[in-house]
Amino acid sequence: MGAIAFALLAALCNAVSVLTRHVASTADPDRPTGLRLVGYLLRNPQWLLGSAAQVGAFGCQAVALQLGQLSVVQPLLVTELVMALVLRQVFVHQEIAWAAWGGAAAAVAGLAVFIVAAEPRGGNAGPTAGHWTGAIVVCAVVAAALIAGARGGSPSRRAALYGLAAGITWALEATFIKSATDDLARAGLSGLFANWPVYAVAVGGAAGVVIEQAALQSGPLRVSQPLLTITDPIVSIALSVWLFDEYFVLNPAVLAAAAAGFLVMCGGVVLLSLTAPATVEGDAGQAGDAATVRDEP
Repeated sequence: MGAIAFALLAALCNAVSVLTRHVASTADPDRPTGLRLVGYLLRNPQWLLGSAAQVGAFGCQAVALQLGQLSVVQPLLVTELVMALVLRQVFVHQEIAWAAWGGAAAAVAGLAVFIVAAEPRGGNAGPTAGHWTGAIVVCAVVAAALIAGARGGSPSRRAALYGLAAGITWALEATFIKSATDDLARAGLSGLFANWPVYAVAVGGAAGVVIEQAALQSGPLRVSQPLLTITDPIVSIALSVWLFDEYFVLNPAVLAAAAAGFLVMCGGVVLLSLTAPATVEGDAGQAGDAATVRDEP
C-alpha cells in the first residue's frame, strides 16, 4: 500500500508540474526565447512551483520503487493523465469533453483490474550482472533503432517512433532508480555512490528527457503521448520479471482478466489523449492534441 500511495503521489506531482510549467511558459504575451525565457521562468512563481513538483515526483517515484514492485509502480504512473485532466477543469476551468472523461474512467478501471487480478509479487534487490547487461543492451539497441528510423518520414511516423523510444528509455530508467534506492536503503550514501546505478540514473534521465522532447517536437502529441505512456508500463513489466524476479498469479483465467484490464487501460489512455483539450490556454473544449504531457524525472 505504501508503494501504491507514493506512486499515486508521484503521478499527482507530475500532473501539477506539467500543468504549472506549461501555463508559466505560455503566460508572457511577448513569448520570450533563449536567455530571456530562462530569466522570465526563473522569476515566475508558477514555473518554480512546477519545478518543485517535478522534484517531488522524482522523490515519490523513488520511494515507491523502493517499497514495491516495478510492475505495480510504473503502471500506476499512468494516472498522471487523469489527474492532469481533473486539474485542468478545477484550476484552469476548461470544459472537458465527455469522451475524455470516458477515456479517463476506462484507464482507471482497467488499471485497477490489472493490479487486483495480476497481483504482482515477489522481487529481489540484486539482479545479476548478466541480466543487467542483457536488459541494458536490448533496450538501448531497440531504442537506437527506433530513433534511427525516426530521422525520416512523416511527422506522425517520427512522433510515433520517438514516443516508443522514450517509453523504453523511461522504463529502463525506472529499473536504475529502483536499484539505486535499494543501494541507499541497504548501505546509506556511501553505498549509493559506490555503486553504478546512481550514475545510470543520471545518464538515463538525461537520455529520456532528450528523446521525449524529440517526440514532442517532431509530430502530433496525440500520436507520441499515448505510445509513450503505454510503452513505459509494458516494458517495465517485462523488465520487472527479467531483472527483479517479480511474478504474477499463475492462473489462466486470472491472467486473462489482468490482460483485459491492461488493454482497457491502454484504450482509455488513447481515447483521453485524442479527446482532451488541445491546449491549456484559449481553446478550451476543443479536442485534439492533449497538453497533459508525461514528464518523469
